[in-house]
This record gives sequence, C-alpha cells and structure tokens, in this order.
Amino acid sequence: MKRRTKIVVGTALTGALLTGSATLAGAKGWWSPGPQEVRVMLPEGQSNPAIANGVATGGEVAVYQSSGLGPSALNPAAPEGTPERYTDPALTEGAQGVTITEAQALVVLRNIKTNLETAGVKPADVITMKAYLMKPPGAEIADYAGWNRAYRQYFANIDLKSLQVVPVPMGTSTPEPPLLANKARPARATMEVASLAVPGWLVEVEVTATYDKKR
Repeated sequence: MKRRTKIVVGTALTGALLTGSATLAGAKGWWSPGPQEVRVMLPEGQSNPAIANGVATGGEVAVYQSSGLGPSALNPAAPEGTPERYTDPALTEGAQGVTITEAQALVVLRNIKTNLETAGVKPADVITMKAYLMKPPGAEIADYAGWNRAYRQYFANIDLKSLQVVPVPMGTSTPEPPLLANKARPARATMEVASLAVPGWLVEVEVTATYDKKR
C-alpha cells in the first residue's frame, strides 16, 4: 500500500523549539507559562508518547475551539444510516484488518485537519482533544484500539528525541509512514457514549488549537 506523507511544521507545538512559542516540558521543571507561552507536560522518560499529561496556556494566547466533528458519508456503496456509510474506501485502500471505528476515525481526523486549516491553524497547533466513541454494532465496548491507530495516523507520530517519523499500522497491516506526520501530543480524553447525533456515527472529535502569537 502506498500512501503519501506530508510533514507538518507548526508553531504552537511542532515548531516549539525553533520559535519559542511553546515548550515541550517533562514532569520535572514544570512551571506556569508566560503570557504568550504554551507549555505541554509530557510523560517523563518517553520519546514517543501518544498524548500529553496536560497543557498550560498563558493569558495572551489566542485559541481556536472546534465543534464536535464526525465522519462524512463517503461510501455510497453502503446503506444510509449504517456505520460503513461514514467511511472513505480511498483512505484504507490496500490495508488489511481495518475496523469500522478506525475507518470512521480516519475520516473524522481528516475533517478536523480541514476545519483547522479553514480557521488558520493546523493539526500541529492542537493542544487538547476530546473523542467520543460508540461501540460498533454487536460489540461489547467501544473500539479504543482502532481509534488509537487512526489517531497515530494524524498525531503523535514523530519521535521527540530523534525527530524521525515513526511508522504506524493501519488495521493489521505492516506499519508505514503516517498519513500526516505531526509532532503534536494534545492533552486528550476518550470516552464511550450511548449515542451520537447522526445515526451511523461511531466517532466524534473536538479539538482546541493555539494561534501563533506573531499573527
């Protein structure tokens, strides 16, 4: 399977060490941010954590808050109102073992990327994320593993020490470069819910991102 990878260089997180607009902080040495700073607390001793322990923003940091976004109905071969309808076969072409939650989450995260770019920010600028999952039909619990695989396709896939892009799996396929290389590790919460607004949705995500102070 061949997939194109785009490297994201952001100012709030990915470009933090160059611009000074944000600091990737470990558990030690944590302190309050300056008025125009963003400080991200990461798990200590890990070079490739999935999420941050927390994020602090100064009082002069401008932020963007997205609404909860779900997947688009991009699979006309599937019946209306079914989870399969809200997938994009082009995103998972050639991959094996992709779950329905994973396939929907890939669409959602791509929608998040578009939403952010329309607002003048990028996935690299995301500092917090909330994900709402429904269990797939016939399952006992939500598919957290599928969600986490999709998440790594768009977030937290650059090693913080080596700065190398980390291959990630799609389904049960061999790990490959992610769909979007992105250093950002937002503070994230993931929860199972009883229902979502649109019949067939299994995933809904909202994010907060920061604007570069120079804008």
